[in-house]
Amino acid sequence: MKNRNILTILVLIFLTSCVGTGSKGVFGTGVSIALDPRSLGTQIDDSIMQKNLLAKLVFMNKKYALTINSKVLDGRIFLTGKVENPEEKLRITKIAWEIKGVRSVKNDINLKENFNFKRSAEDLYITSRLKTILILSKDIKAANYNIDTYKRKVFIYGIAQNKNELNLVIDEAKNITNVLEVIASILLVEDLRIQKN
Repeated sequence: MKNRNILTILVLIFLTSCVGTGSKGVFGTGVSIALDPRSLGTQIDDSIMQKNLLAKLVFMNKKYALTINSKVLDGRIFLTGKVENPEEKLRITKIAWEIKGVRSVKNDINLKENFNFKRSAEDLYITSRLKTILILSKDIKAANYNIDTYKRKVFIYGIAQNKNELNLVIDEAKNITNVLEVIASILLVEDLRIQKN
């Protein structure tokens, strides 16, 4: 009973922290409500799903608050991060599928390895470089994308206005020095269930 009360309090804290001021509002991820092509209702639903997932992961193991990253777009959950063993990865996938309203789960979680400063610096450079390119491009709405890099593999999550923007984002990532692979989970505005009017 005590654990259930703690979980309820955590969920309420996460949900009440969804209400924000300014253009970042419910997300805290840098996606501006005004620029996001999802309807406000879909943005709120996705934010609630993300907070519920985080609460369940933290309830399962507190370390997941720091080691697992999640992004919810149009009911689709994308996971990245690092875990100790394959069983943890499977448990996290199961928890993600149990979130109310989920349409799909893409799990790009990797197994932990010994820290490698050179590789970490290289991954950070790739991520920073791509973010800068997207921000400076007039043909890309950079606020609609999240980027993670692990072992020179670039994971891109977001919503593209059209196929040209989608292809441009992927091409820009592939053209960065030392990128081994680009794994894009980019939705098109036309594929969203509900779009902004």
